[in-house]
Amino acid sequence: MSQNLSPHTHYTTLISAANLAERLASAPASVFVVDCRFDLIDTDAGAKAYAAGHLPHAHYLHLDRDLSGTKTGTNGRHPLPDRQRLVDTLAALGLKQGQQVVAYDAQGGMYAARLWWLLRWLGHDSVALLDGGVQAWEAAGQALTQDVLPQATRGDFKAGKPLVATVDVHAIEQNLNTHERTLLDARAADRYRGENETLDRVGGHIPGALNRFFKDNLTADSRFKSAHTLRDEFGAVMPGVAPDRVVLQCGSGVTACHNALAMEIAGLHGAVLYPGSWSEWSADPARPVATGAKP
Repeated sequence: MSQNLSPHTHYTTLISAANLAERLASAPASVFVVDCRFDLIDTDAGAKAYAAGHLPHAHYLHLDRDLSGTKTGTNGRHPLPDRQRLVDTLAALGLKQGQQVVAYDAQGGMYAARLWWLLRWLGHDSVALLDGGVQAWEAAGQALTQDVLPQATRGDFKAGKPLVATVDVHAIEQNLNTHERTLLDARAADRYRGENETLDRVGGHIPGALNRFFKDNLTADSRFKSAHTLRDEFGAVMPGVAPDRVVLQCGSGVTACHNALAMEIAGLHGAVLYPGSWSEWSADPARPVATGAKP
């Protein structure tokens, strides 16, 4: 990825705090910054944090209201939003075709990766995470602001051909017999084993799924590990598995996007997302459940 910080620099995975600060100072109109902070328990916490202080020029998008669709009780806790509705939301905030998007949060990319994936789903590849999030921004000596953005002029953003793919619950059910794909569960190991489940109806994992906790993608300062390290670690979890045979899932299709980003950084391209994930799978008591440390 080029380190030339012209307004035309194209970031598709990560951007550093230093590079973003220079971009905002030299060509603020060239970048569309989105605050994705959120809390699964206190769903207003992210918006409150944004109001208390956010990056300059940043918009706020809410995981439940903006980055998820309508829940039916059987389609998971964070179903994908309607594509056109998400396009309209982004265009109304001023997003333009081809504009560089930078997403950030304060949770190591846990929620910002969802927007990264969604924009790729809309065919927009000029999207990157602020590596290290708000903490990295402040550690670099950059200030937060409480400034309220002026009413935006509507942008010309529109959806293109998806750059990522999904599978539905029926494909996962069929895979129990065909074993054509390898599922990779991004939840913490205890929830994967079926312990300490507080969010979904029942604890456990989809039979056959392997486990790669999304936080294992990060260093101690919440920045992503190097491409080489990530490639080695994913290879150790699923040895011999081609990346385009991998189905990424988690509790509700959010932190699975973190593994998607990590694999992209590692050069492991082609994994698909199961958006409904464990929250959809476990909503039907007829579906099989595995517990313990083994797939």
